[in-house]
Amino acid sequence: MAVLLDRLGERYDHPSWSAPRLDATAELVLTILSQNTSDTNSARAFDRLRATYATWDAVLAAPTDELVEVIRPGGLANIKAPRIQSVLAEVREATADAPFDLSFLVSLPLAEAKAWLGGLPGIGPKTAAIVLLFAFGRPALPVDTHVFRVATRLGLLPSRTNVVQAHDILEEALQPAEIYPFHVELIRHGREVCHAQRPACGACPLSDVCVYYREVIARSPRPAGKIRAGVKGGIPSDPAAWRAQLLHGALPPK
Repeated sequence: MAVLLDRLGERYDHPSWSAPRLDATAELVLTILSQNTSDTNSARAFDRLRATYATWDAVLAAPTDELVEVIRPGGLANIKAPRIQSVLAEVREATADAPFDLSFLVSLPLAEAKAWLGGLPGIGPKTAAIVLLFAFGRPALPVDTHVFRVATRLGLLPSRTNVVQAHDILEEALQPAEIYPFHVELIRHGREVCHAQRPACGACPLSDVCVYYREVIARSPRPAGKIRAGVKGGIPSDPAAWRAQLLHGALPPK
């Protein structure tokens, strides 16, 4: 894993967590708005919501059909509006002494913090991890479509792993300080190089340690570059052995 982080860090400037962009409740609402839509659309919906309602209590008290129209640019507004209000209602009840202040999640064991967030309506492991990672810098790994795709292609996940299982598998393979850079770097890599369609393997610093490159691209009539030999002749044929090598850093820097 250190090899992957070193190479990706060189390419993407070694990102590190800094002060939160939003408080945890705002992060939670924004993440709900971001479900099944683009960053641009979710940001537009979030900005409209914050401009329309001065407080979270006002969002909670708003007629649901009104909230639907406010956040409509984010898509699926008929689903997201009642979900946001249900989540805010539970957060409000749980934080009566300090309304909408989720800072108590910092003092909970990580598994308990995840479970608390996961108990909110419509909140899964990705949303819970986003809130914990971005709002508090806690070592919870969100696995979005880019992280899942890149990790799968690299061979970091066993066959038939689903996206929910991937959270725990990848998180356990990383040191706490590696969670944030891994998340950010894999998202950027998925957007800029390892595309869902036509990945730019010839421009990828990980092609020699990538199972997808070996099994799909290098065997195609027009491979997108050459595999550089890894340890003892390259990628082992045994997927489990390959994951072990990759996760434990038994690969040369590139």
